[in-house]
Amino acid sequence: MGRLLPARLLPNRRRTAVPSSALHTIDVMRVATVGLRTRRMRTALSALGIAIGIAAMVAVLGISESSRADLLSELDDLGTNLLSVQAGTGFGLGADDPILPETADAMLARIGPVEASSSVTSVTAAVYRTDLVPEDLTGGISVKAADTDLLDTLVGSVADGEWLDAVRSDLPVTVLGAVTAQRLGIDDVADGVRVWIGEEWFTVIGILDELPLAPDIDRSAIIGTGIAASLLDADITPEIIHLRVDPEQVDAVQDVIPATTNPENPDQVEVSRPSDAIEARAAASDAFTSLFLGLGAVALLVGGVGIANVMVISVLERRSEIGLRRALGATRRHVTIQFLGESLVLSGLGGVLGVALGAGVTVGYGMIRSWPVVIPSVAVAGGLGAALLIGAFAGLYPALRASRLSPTDALRTV
Repeated sequence: MGRLLPARLLPNRRRTAVPSSALHTIDVMRVATVGLRTRRMRTALSALGIAIGIAAMVAVLGISESSRADLLSELDDLGTNLLSVQAGTGFGLGADDPILPETADAMLARIGPVEASSSVTSVTAAVYRTDLVPEDLTGGISVKAADTDLLDTLVGSVADGEWLDAVRSDLPVTVLGAVTAQRLGIDDVADGVRVWIGEEWFTVIGILDELPLAPDIDRSAIIGTGIAASLLDADITPEIIHLRVDPEQVDAVQDVIPATTNPENPDQVEVSRPSDAIEARAAASDAFTSLFLGLGAVALLVGGVGIANVMVISVLERRSEIGLRRALGATRRHVTIQFLGESLVLSGLGGVLGVALGAGVTVGYGMIRSWPVVIPSVAVAGGLGAALLIGAFAGLYPALRASRLSPTDALRTV
């Protein structure tokens, strides 16, 4: 028997390399979606779980930003340069029933940056639809005596009818706030409708639109100071003085108002900026936004658990497929990519559906409330990113489990 020679010394012997298994991008997409395409109902339900969580988060952010945009637009229209001055109890020996000095209105008007001022006084009287209504059924409506330039100072508007002027201020006529008109059941003033105020009939000449910077006016019937003093014997000493000041000098004016209004007791003067209430509403909405985002995150987590469960079941159902692919040359990395890709595609579908649903809810709610619709780009990008991240975590364990199956063990279960 002859001696064997090494292969490298044998003539006419050609050495060939065994080609390594490869998985191209298009192959990844094909094998990653085969399970989703064959089990469409399960795919739809799993994607819906992710979609609900993403939709909740996108809708919450969209509605919050739309509400904020509406508030900022409202502030731009109304201005942040309105100040309201009223009497306070002050420190120490303050009056039990504090009032502003009679000269307060004139003194405040002399401050240089003050562009407009108007006063409002409460009148001790009730408002009724007719003189037959019991006295205790006031409906929470008050009577205010106001200057004729109050509406301009507050940047208000009349929904129907007309506002008070120098002549009407001395006549038994009234303008109703938006809430007052609603409670009295008065929609328009075309028929010369009248209301019963302080044992006297007053003709309604106008109905106001809502005044966000003066909600007390919304719940009042406004009459002129002249008729309030002559017919209802009201003391027309200013209760609240509204000032419209130079926007660049708001803080400076706010600092000198107490001493200007009441030089003897400046501590008994309270100054507020009504626009702060609108900004507080925006801050309060942020708290609710965080709460609802938390609920959306919980829904998203539940959807991720659902995807993980579906992927584990898919691995168990497809053991024979995994074994056959491994026997034909697929590596563990290929199997891992297949099932991880399937999880990412499933969560990605849910993310796209969720973003679309959340955007639709935002648009619908904004149209109902007449808000400018704002869908933050961070909500769209964050929603898709969160869906893919959840899908990656949910599919990682099932993918690793599938890749560790031995081909012989997997085929033996066929």
